[in-house]
Amino acid sequence: MEITVNQQSYSTSDACSLQQLLATVLQLQAKGIAIAVNQEIVSKSNWETYTLKPGDCITIIKATQGG
Repeated sequence: MEITVNQQSYSTSDACSLQQLLATVLQLQAKGIAIAVNQEIVSKSNWETYTLKPGDCITIIKATQGG
């Protein structure tokens, strides 16, 4: 299935959770990030069970330090 992550297209398996997307497709650590799917924030506690659908638009925001 095709999804969009931060305005880039990706192909995933038919049944892919947010946690699987981070670990296998994007190879990102879950620490210090927030995720929105179709402009709705998804709580980190739901990443393992949140199943993506074809055409979903995911936005990943990384926390940064600054002064």
